[in-house]
Amino acid sequence: MCVNDLVVQGAEPLLFLDYFATGKLDVAAGRAIVAGIAEGCRQAGCALVGGETAEMPGMYADGDYDLAGFSVGAVERSQVLTGAGVAAGDVVLGLASSGVHSNGYSLVRKLVSVSGLTYEDQAPFAPGKTLGEALLTPTRIYVKSTLAAVRAGLVKAMAHITGGGLIENIPRVLPDGLGVTLDATSWTLPPVFRWMAGVGNIADLELARTFNCGIGMAVVVPADKADEAISVLTQGGETVTRIGQVVPVAGDAAHRVTVTGTDKAWHS
Repeated sequence: MCVNDLVVQGAEPLLFLDYFATGKLDVAAGRAIVAGIAEGCRQAGCALVGGETAEMPGMYADGDYDLAGFSVGAVERSQVLTGAGVAAGDVVLGLASSGVHSNGYSLVRKLVSVSGLTYEDQAPFAPGKTLGEALLTPTRIYVKSTLAAVRAGLVKAMAHITGGGLIENIPRVLPDGLGVTLDATSWTLPPVFRWMAGVGNIADLELARTFNCGIGMAVVVPADKADEAISVLTQGGETVTRIGQVVPVAGDAAHRVTVTGTDKAWHS
């Protein structure tokens, strides 16, 4: 997640440090966690240069732990992606997410409670996985594929779809007076989001304002370079879809992101 936040600036991640805190260190769990962090660094092409492990008895229940981290990257000042060049008519590409990613888990935990299931139960939307395993599918790391597109001069802006979902993240990279229209029929809403929407009776707008809904990264490209950008991103291993377009909006518009077609795409 940290490196995805870097790459939307056009920056290449250089290093990562982690912080792991628990009541009493479980060596096997700690080893598995660090191995997972190392794999994430390999995917991002950055170095795991250190970290902190803290044992704090009385602060954490048995088996509980807290995990955090931060990353440092670099980009030439003249190459920073500011979104200033985004214009009406530009195409919005969506890169498929791997699942819930790293946001919205307060609501996720509430929905699991409402469902009556435990995290060890079979996931209703993911055969062969427990609910806990399915909900904790690692966040996809988009660094190498998106940097290739950026370096090819194909990208005007990128938005990492984290807390705030599609509705609140994309406007961060848009100049004043611009918004986007997204076509929900252009991509498939992953089963995990269908399940959560059903359990919690979550309205479409709220779902799109809370979760990534299957789109982990939005990439804004010129219309005449969209095909080339799709090719580069696909070669980098991404599942890429044209999900929308940049459009003019009134300065007082309630939402700068409009998602159409959810009645068909998300309820069929």
